[in-house]
Amino acid sequence: MAPVTDKIKNLDTKHFLHPWQDCSSELSDYNMIVRSEGIYLYDANGNKYIDGPGGMWCVNIGYGRKEIAKEIASQCEKLPYSSPWFSSTEPAARLAHKLSTLTPSDLNTVFFTTCGSTALDSAIRFVHFYFNCLNQSEKKIIIAREKGYHGSTLLSSSISGKERDKRYLDTIGTGIEFVSDVNPNLRNSETSEKEWCEIKVSELEKKILDVGPDKVAAFVAEPVLASGGVILPPKGYHLMTWEVCKKYKILYISDEVVTGFGRLGHWFSSEEIFDFVPDIITCAKGLTSGYIPMGATIISDSLMKDIKASKNNNELLFANGFTYSGHPVAAAAALKTIEIMESEKILQHVQEIAPHFQKRIKGLGEKYNCIRHARGIGLLGCLEGHSDKNLNEDDRLAFDHHFGSIIDKAAEKRGLLLRPIINMCVFSPPLIITKTEIDLMFDILDDAVLEVEKHFQ
Repeated sequence: MAPVTDKIKNLDTKHFLHPWQDCSSELSDYNMIVRSEGIYLYDANGNKYIDGPGGMWCVNIGYGRKEIAKEIASQCEKLPYSSPWFSSTEPAARLAHKLSTLTPSDLNTVFFTTCGSTALDSAIRFVHFYFNCLNQSEKKIIIAREKGYHGSTLLSSSISGKERDKRYLDTIGTGIEFVSDVNPNLRNSETSEKEWCEIKVSELEKKILDVGPDKVAAFVAEPVLASGGVILPPKGYHLMTWEVCKKYKILYISDEVVTGFGRLGHWFSSEEIFDFVPDIITCAKGLTSGYIPMGATIISDSLMKDIKASKNNNELLFANGFTYSGHPVAAAAALKTIEIMESEKILQHVQEIAPHFQKRIKGLGEKYNCIRHARGIGLLGCLEGHSDKNLNEDDRLAFDHHFGSIIDKAAEKRGLLLRPIINMCVFSPPLIITKTEIDLMFDILDDAVLEVEKHFQ
């Protein structure tokens, strides 16, 4: 295996530009993964790892699902592709219907995309289309949040609020406004969580009034800021911001790319956990459990009704779409994923084991001084390391990256893969993980953090 592995790694280094790759280095430190099973990944050297991030928040029902492979193969043999411009397919139609039964309230119209980024792009384009149809073409501004992440296309990255991701890449500077970081851990000791919530909701309303309600089209928010560090907004925040949006006739887009399909123990979390029903939901990742790329933008009946009732006499052409919209093979994979989740009662399983998962991760935050904060919800978790606020921005960034790097390496050599995000490491393991495997994962992490703790002493 060694000569083949070296050859393949050399090809990878020379030709594969990875997402978020450091282009200043000619060295490739990417591990070559060759197979998988359940919650585990295996590299070319035979090392076994627990997949802590669940791929990229997406492998919800675990690896090695032969029933999905068979469904994909069967659909490939029967009909691998048909243009969504001129035809439809049974898997796409059945999946659209199935999703309408899982979404809250009247979100029953499904526009299929290729991933979460294009789902968000399509949501924004639909919002602009909606107000154009209603002869309110001045309503174009999108309000988003600092630390939010919505994708990597030009539009979705422009709406994302992670400033460190924008240091070397340009984004769209007009038509987008941001409100400040909603993270409750940033408040001072004299501010209660309720007061912090009121401050953040008031900030959104002030932003709307400053820009002009007649110019603001939509507010975009993840129920939990995933890539921002698994940030839970203060209790009541989503419902209160939704009420502000309704007050000023502004659409609410809930980005459930990470939180959808069981990550928090429900198909979608907007209504079930956060008590509001958005106008549009975007999703991807767990939709197919990562087996094939697919996303969706799900739109409320009320918006579709408004468009159809508009007095615009022109053809109302939603000129947005992708070659692979509603791809029949991806749709078949999604249907089988949902079928497995239902038959194996995976949502109930998540609800049962999530408290233990949260107890273990928060216990590490209480145990080690190098951990500034431990947080999470459902099967989402984050350990955030202490940052040196006395350093300037560049030096602090280097310090934070160093923390993330050493905890990542300490865990990996013990058989656990993390996803380091600067000075944080996040967890979203496959939803099939057992209580015993949760303990194994956090026992490994406990030992890794102990090494990190000694490093910073």
